[in-house]
Parts: sequence; C-alpha cells; structure tokens
Amino acid sequence: MNELLLVVDTATPAGSVALSRGTTLLGEIALNVRKNHTDHLLNIIQQLLKDADLSLGQLDAFGVVLGPGSFTGLRVGVATVKGLALATDRPVVGVSSLATLAMQVPLSVFPVCALLDARKSEVYAGLFDWKNDRLEPMGEETVLPPARLLDSLDQELVFVGDGALAYRELIVARLGGRAHFPPWPLHMPRASSAASLVLDGLRQQKVIPLESLVPAYIRPSEAEVMWASREG
Repeated sequence: MNELLLVVDTATPAGSVALSRGTTLLGEIALNVRKNHTDHLLNIIQQLLKDADLSLGQLDAFGVVLGPGSFTGLRVGVATVKGLALATDRPVVGVSSLATLAMQVPLSVFPVCALLDARKSEVYAGLFDWKNDRLEPMGEETVLPPARLLDSLDQELVFVGDGALAYRELIVARLGGRAHFPPWPLHMPRASSAASLVLDGLRQQKVIPLESLVPAYIRPSEAEVMWASREG
C-alpha cells in the first residue's frame, strides 16, 4: 500500500509538516522560530503540496501530533488538521509528541527518555524501548519536575528533546555515565518521524473521529487552573 499522508507537528516552537507516500518521505518543511504557528502553517502545507505537484484531494489521510507540548501550538495544529480533514473527508491519526521525539533515536540499545520543556520547572516525560524494530512505550507519559523524574531512573538511558538539553547538567550530575545524548539536530522533533507512527496507526485502523480529535495536554491549562481555583 502507498498511502499518501500529510502530517503536522506544532507541539513545540519547532513546527514541521511532512508529506509521505507509504514508507517514502516525499518532502518536509521544518521551521524552528519563536512565532505563532498560525502565521505560517497553512503556507507551509500549500508550499509542500505545490512542490510535490499534489493537491489536498489526492491525500489518503492526515496525521497530527496531539501533544503534550505548547497549548497554543497544539490547538493550532489540531484545528488546522481537523479543518482540512473535514473539507476533504479524509481520516486522521493522532500521535504523541514524546513518541515522535523517541523516533529520533531509532533502534537504540538503551531505553529512550523523551523530554519536552514544560516550563514552570517541569518536563513532559515519556519512556520508550525498541523491541523487534518497533518503538514501545514503557508506562504512561507524565509531567513532573526533572529531579523527581531522575530519582526514579536507575538504568542507562538516551535522553532526547529540548527538555534533555535544558536539564542536561542536572541529568549528568544525577546519572553520570548512564546518561547518553544524541547529536544536537536529533533533539528537534520532526513531522517525518511522526509520519512513521501515523502510517502504523492508519494501517492498524487507529483513526480518530473528528468530534473526538483534541490535543493531549496532560496538565490543565492556566484558564482551567484559574477556574478551578475560583470555583474552589
């Protein structure tokens, strides 16, 4: 099968869009700038399709990174994909931003700890392992202070993501030689890595109904915290 997929990742400032046919990457545009994804996401999608001489109507499905990550970025990506899927009557597969990051370290001999900087002195964290050439989660994804996460880790790990870079000194101080880090370009999430997960999800019929397509924030938004405080 040669499913034609358009995959969007706006979970972090490093937004990207990938276009793939089956297991072939046709193209990808990535932009790591401190701008609202609303300013350029649709232009990137249009440019990628134009350069590949394709139209939205030719796509078989869409993929989107659901989170965790930037609340604003996630809302932009999910809303954009939902609108495109509704307009074209195409299915959508959602994937984790942390699993997408872990895909940047393929076939690692050590488990992979994907970390995104969650601000407020916390990280979004997910542990993954490669088994039989497939990435498998090791427990639930969570958000917590990095020191608390490190207190629970006692094995050799590969750390990847902007959270790994932000807290690298702390990680090395706690784990020493048990902590490994890939080269710096691999810490940036890529829609092309998400595309592999999306393709697997599509073939396993893990399609998300549009009415159920929402970001996976993990922790409540500021508005929800303020509302709960007011109600309490």
